[in-house]
Amino acid sequence: MHFILRKIEAIYKNVHFQSLFGNGLMAGIGMLSLALLYRSLSIEEIGVYIFILTVNGVMETLRGGFLTITFIKFYSGTTGERARQIAGSAWFLGIAVAVVAILINIPAFFLADLFSDKGLILSLKYFSVIPIVSLPSFMANCVVQSYLRFDRLLILRIISQGSFLLAIFVLMLLKEVSLISVLLVYAGSNLLSSVCVLLFGWTKIGTLKYANKETILELFHFGKYAMGTNINLSLFGLTSTFIINFLIGPAALAMYNLAGKLLQVIEIPLLSFAATGMPILSTHYNNGKLDDMMYSLKKLIGMLTIALIPFVIIALIFAEPIIQLLGGESYIHTEAPNLFRIFMLMSLLYPIDRFFALAIDVIHLPKVNFYKIIIMVAVFVVAVFISVSIYKSIYSIAIASLFPGIVAILMTYYPLNKFKQISIVDIYVTGYKEVVLFLKGFSKAAFSRN
Repeated sequence: MHFILRKIEAIYKNVHFQSLFGNGLMAGIGMLSLALLYRSLSIEEIGVYIFILTVNGVMETLRGGFLTITFIKFYSGTTGERARQIAGSAWFLGIAVAVVAILINIPAFFLADLFSDKGLILSLKYFSVIPIVSLPSFMANCVVQSYLRFDRLLILRIISQGSFLLAIFVLMLLKEVSLISVLLVYAGSNLLSSVCVLLFGWTKIGTLKYANKETILELFHFGKYAMGTNINLSLFGLTSTFIINFLIGPAALAMYNLAGKLLQVIEIPLLSFAATGMPILSTHYNNGKLDDMMYSLKKLIGMLTIALIPFVIIALIFAEPIIQLLGGESYIHTEAPNLFRIFMLMSLLYPIDRFFALAIDVIHLPKVNFYKIIIMVAVFVVAVFISVSIYKSIYSIAIASLFPGIVAILMTYYPLNKFKQISIVDIYVTGYKEVVLFLKGFSKAAFSRN
């Protein structure tokens, strides 16, 4: 029994497992919370709640794009005075973002009553609340990721999302569920998380006194491009939605979204390994270990791509029952299963696209990612209109979405290869070798008592 417990402990301490487990668990808690709210609020109230969350999501996207990658990129692997300056300067920028949100919120509060939509009114009046109460939690998130402490990140998320889920249960028992009560406990769960991380000492708020103008400007100029990348990524998603809706129709959009939702099975591990990969690559780069950085990059891309192959094969064979499980029997005989197959095949390019983009940020070329997204949107629009003019079908749009992905890989490959030579073939060869070594090591660890 002791042997089994030691094996479980060893698996749990793996940062990749912690990140993957954390993202999967939080996705489950989020779905459960939403399911309870759908059963407790009226259709109008849930619509307003989703609208407000969307507005808050845009705020979080802007702040996250501006500071998260920036903090991890500059802080990982640094020590001493430089680390304190980066952390303090990041805190200064975080506070500055919150102050800007308050200044914008003041006139917005008084202008809100000019509108009739309830969701818009509440959003305009209180959109700065969450960025303010969640600031310590947000900064702790950046800090623990830079230290690869995904066990702490999991605790942080459980406090925030777990307390929100628990509060919803309590409100249901007391029969006090309403739009306002849900919004209050949502803000309260973020505040609780911030208070806890301050007590735990995970925020590095004490480094604020080490902030200096030079470091603040350095982080700001890097972060503005990372933030721009996030905005453009959101624009890319909106573009595809508008094109499908107006060129083919809402039914096609429903099928497209259904097939796309299932890609979360790919997105969760990608997000998890990107979260662990960024600090690893940044640490190597900041310590001048460029060969180690490039090897880690090849290893992550190659291993993840090979790991996706079994999922792609399963999707190709069992697309119909998978679609039925999520969308119902009525979608089996539509384009949704084949769209799912197309998307899963394309997902084999996701690791190289995602990690090339991370590496470009690490080597301090965020402009490349910024312009890349703009060009991707332009290529997608042109490809869609050409493909739809030839064959007006939802499949045309799905296949057209392949071209911006290829453009993204090429645009990041050339500057990365110029920085340090890297072979596409070598990436997958390295990945194959590492997978073999991993399986041998896992087999030995699982069946050996030594």
